[in-house]
Amino acid sequence: MVFRAEAVDWKLSTYVDYMRNNADESPLYLFDRAFVSKMGLKIGPPEEEPEATYWPPPCFGEDFFSVLGNDRPDRQWLIIGPERSGSTFHKDPNATSAWNAVVRGSKYWIMFPSSSKLPPPPGVFVSDDQSEVTSPLSIAEWLLGFHAEARRTPGCIEGICGEGEILHVPSGWWHLVVNLEPSIAITQNFTPRAHLTATLDFLSNKADQVSGFRKDVHNPYERFVENMRKTHPELLQQALDELKKKSDGRKRKWDELVHGRAAQEDAGDSSEAGGFSFGFGDDGSDVEVP
Repeated sequence: MVFRAEAVDWKLSTYVDYMRNNADESPLYLFDRAFVSKMGLKIGPPEEEPEATYWPPPCFGEDFFSVLGNDRPDRQWLIIGPERSGSTFHKDPNATSAWNAVVRGSKYWIMFPSSSKLPPPPGVFVSDDQSEVTSPLSIAEWLLGFHAEARRTPGCIEGICGEGEILHVPSGWWHLVVNLEPSIAITQNFTPRAHLTATLDFLSNKADQVSGFRKDVHNPYERFVENMRKTHPELLQQALDELKKKSDGRKRKWDELVHGRAAQEDAGDSSEAGGFSFGFGDDGSDVEVP
């Protein structure tokens, strides 16, 4: 049985040896999406699955990506890493939220809320369509160069999660996490009611950034909408109405920007035209203009 540790697939015993003996600045992080099937685990609420290894915390409510059944994107991850390992700043895929449960060890988290009015975290540079993120190569570099500034930045939230604790990562939040000691965690992505519109928006308008679906799942947005219409028609319509309002708001802002600028330019042209003029006298004389 092998597990994925970034770009390599190793037996768990090989990775444990690496954990115990490495001195890397940025150690390899075991982040495996297929651990449930590999280990033959049973997942679900105890009342439905008496032999469940674990179950999603009920406080997060229903996961609406579940309407896709086996066609849903990757969602369950086993995370193991030594001290100093972790994840640089990122947002979770497909505008999903996530919960992260620490089984062993402890993790430091620093997070920033999602807002069009706030820039990315210090030291993080994002392309206009947010498809590309550039930041220091390692967590250590970022901590040395930008951590102090980040802690003074509005919206910053930081903390340490220890064994037995669960952290919630809302949809769209930037977050960085680093293991303070050898750690094991389980995390799961989900789409709650509060962020259903965000997921629909992402699937519809950022199709080139959608990830985690099998290659034979074509047009995830249409499939998601179709299944939601069968199972939660009223909720879907509410979310689509919210999405339309959001889209109309974007269009209105764009029109104001474009047409407002055009109006200013027209006004400027008119002002310039009225501010200076010359003509020949009506006496018919030829006047030389130097």
